[in-house]
Amino acid sequence: MSDVKKIVIVLTRGLDDERSSVAWSIANGALASDLEVTMFLVSAGADWVRKGAADNAHLNPHDPPMKEMIQNVVDAGSKIMVCPPCGMVRGYTEEDLIDGVVFAGSVAMLAVVKEGAATLSF
Repeated sequence: MSDVKKIVIVLTRGLDDERSSVAWSIANGALASDLEVTMFLVSAGADWVRKGAADNAHLNPHDPPMKEMIQNVVDAGSKIMVCPPCGMVRGYTEEDLIDGVVFAGSVAMLAVVKEGAATLSF
């Protein structure tokens, strides 16, 4: 196991659910706390990283805009993985996703867990 503290955040909620804001806010807090963050987006959670989807979303007025919170995670070099079937059922290809986001299944996410990552699910 690595000495780096890691967290995997599994996000199942989409553009209309405030719990999504909580997940991205916690991801930003984890980065500020020197944790290595991996986001695993499944079901409607995959919608957050479609190009342009978060541009005007601001679910919680006490949080930064969603686009800003997502971009912070991207800019930190965090892994952001979209469940392939979840993306494909929505008609997404990797070209539809913001830069740095990849299709990767549960085995890739679980590899991070096996390295000692804590997990949260929203």
